This record gives sequence, structure tokens and C-alpha cells, in this order.
Amino acid sequence: MDKRTIVAMPGDGIGKVVLDETIRVLAAAGFEADYVEGDIGWEFWRAEGNPLPQRTIDLLAKHKIALFGAITSKPKDEAFDELAPELKEKGLVYSSPIVGLRQHFKLDICARPCKTYVGNPLNFIRRAADGGVEEPEVDAVIFRQNTEGLYGGVEWTDPEQQVYDAFMTHPKFKKNFGDVPKDEVSISTRIFSKNATERILRAAFEHAKEYNYPSVTLCEKPNVIRETSGMMYKMALKMQADEYPNIDLWNTNIDAQMMWLTKNPENYGVIVAGNMFGDIISDGFAGLIGGLGFACSAQMSSDGIAVFEPTHGSAPKYADYDTSIVNPIAMVESACMMLDYIDEKEISAKIRKAVAEVINEGETRTYDMMKMTGKPDVVAKGAASTQDMADAIIAKL
Repeated sequence: MDKRTIVAMPGDGIGKVVLDETIRVLAAAGFEADYVEGDIGWEFWRAEGNPLPQRTIDLLAKHKIALFGAITSKPKDEAFDELAPELKEKGLVYSSPIVGLRQHFKLDICARPCKTYVGNPLNFIRRAADGGVEEPEVDAVIFRQNTEGLYGGVEWTDPEQQVYDAFMTHPKFKKNFGDVPKDEVSISTRIFSKNATERILRAAFEHAKEYNYPSVTLCEKPNVIRETSGMMYKMALKMQADEYPNIDLWNTNIDAQMMWLTKNPENYGVIVAGNMFGDIISDGFAGLIGGLGFACSAQMSSDGIAVFEPTHGSAPKYADYDTSIVNPIAMVESACMMLDYIDEKEISAKIRKAVAEVINEGETRTYDMMKMTGKPDVVAKGAASTQDMADAIIAKL
């Protein structure tokens, strides 16, 4: 059988090192692939005025599967200041390349598993009724609609007159903002479509069905955001009643859910939400299992294109350390999600078992697992480097 080709997109900052170490782990586990590097990120914005070059889009369109590291994003004015001088008169505006990738390929299904590793010193604990300490097991998967909502990019500052006039036809806009000068108004939209909402709801219910989760929790805000959250809740009610009667549907508001997160996280299994709230709740659950060093994700389209990435950022302050200190487990776990997706589940199970053994034994721990501040001297103080952690996983393999 021919080797599969994977598009490797290291991106910025620590993205390259965690991706390189993950590819070492994949090879040690027996996964054979050809990797082609895709250009994405800040250096391509600065040099070319485009953080997502067409050549990278073409690579992913051809090969379908990508492992992605991390990107650096900066505010509008700062991004403009860092452009090459010859590009500054071309009217270029920075936009996130990973958001662009999601929208170009319609990567509308985002899954973010958050599962406790036994022995992780960063696991969430709480006070028990008898005064002791409990460590509840967290096993949640957040399904986040990935292309619409507040991240859809439909925004204006000092909107065009026709846009402003359209908003003025809404009585609440006219009442609350009609006296605000147009050039002092900024607008971000929250748009949900029925087709995309149906797809993310179905993905959540199907996952619950396949892996025997008893419930799906819709985490939105339909009591206030009545049109978008309200539509999603109505669709979830109908889908559950018509197609998934054996799976309970829970409805929680995002603000209350963040409170309950640390009261009873073991009660939640599959959670589904729109783009912004899905982003928030998935980071909240990631905090219960050790933080962003353990948070992985998959982004998938309806036509077989998928990108797998850790949810942490590029952490540029760590990128220039002589010895990399960052935790690669989130990237390794993202690669395991890729293996599951392409039906290499034996290899992914083997890697996850090795990771679990390393964590449970506790002999190899990165600085975050040792609750150190991320400074260059942490390795000298006993923390594992990025390579050390990868080596320990490989040794278990």
C-alpha cells in the first residue's frame, strides 16, 4: 500500500518543535507517511502579505489531511506595522490564516476531546463533603461549530452607509444606538445557518451514539440570544425527539455552564455549541485536564478534508529558547485523532497507551506539569524538555 501524504503546517513559534517531535512519535509507533510542508503563518504575512498562501491551499486540496502546529496573530495596527515596507501601500489587511483555512474548506465540524490522564498532577480536584479531596474523572468531547457565528468575519468599523441604514431598520438598534455617530460604531455579526447547525448537532449526537454517552448538552444562551441560540436549541430538540430518543438532551447557558464546570464536570460527556461558546467551553474543560498542553482538536469538512491541531497558541516567548520546554502532548493527541480519522486506530491506541504510562509513572514531566514558570532554566531544575517528553513516549512504544 502506498504511503499516505500528510500536509505538515508548522506555522509559528512553538508550532514547529511540537510538530517535529510528534512526527518522531508517529514514526516510532509504526505510522509511515510522506510529509509535505505547507507555508502558513506570520512570516508569510510579513514577507508576502498573505499568511495563507495559495500554494498551501492547493496542497491541502490535493492531499486532504493536515497536521497543524500553531500561529501567531496580532491586532490590526500591529500586523500592518510588521508588513514588509513595499507591501504597505497595497491595502492589505491581516486575517487569521487558520480561520481562513476553516472557511475556505468549510471545516465546519470541530471536535475537542478533554479526557483525564491518571497521575497528571494538573488534574482538577475539589473538596469532598467529608473534608477530603476528590479527583473526578473528566471525559468530555466538545463539538464546536467552526465556520459561523462571531468568528464568521462579517464585521464593520464605521460601517458603510447602506449597512448602517439597514441596521437602523431594527427598532432596538435605532433605540439604543441611533444617537451614536456612525464613525463611532463597530459591528460584529453572529450568523447561524440551518445547514451548518444541523451538521454540528448531528456530529454530536452521532458521537454520543457511537461511544455510548448517555447525553448531549447544548451549551448556548437561547434565553437572551433568541434568534441564533434559539434556532439551535429548537433544532436540537427536534433532532433528539425524531432520531436519538435514547440520548438525553440537556440545555445549559454558557455562563452557568462555566460555573458548573468545577462543580460536577464528570456529569458531562458530549457538548455542542456555536463557534465562540464552543471555543470558551472547550478551553474551560481543557483546564480541568491539565491545560492547553493536553488539549487537542480535529476540524473536518463534509468532503473529506481534515486538519488536526493542538488548541494552544504559538507561545513566541518560548520559541527562541535554546532548549524547547513546551509540552508536546496536545500535538501528539491531535495526531492520534488524525490516526483515528484515517482508520489507523491500532496505532493511535498504542500511542495513547504510551502517553498514559509516561504520565502515570511521573518520571518525565514538562515544566507545566511541575507547576513551574516557563523560563529557560526549568530543564536544569528537573523539568523535561519537549524532546525529553517525546523520547519518553517513544521509549514506551
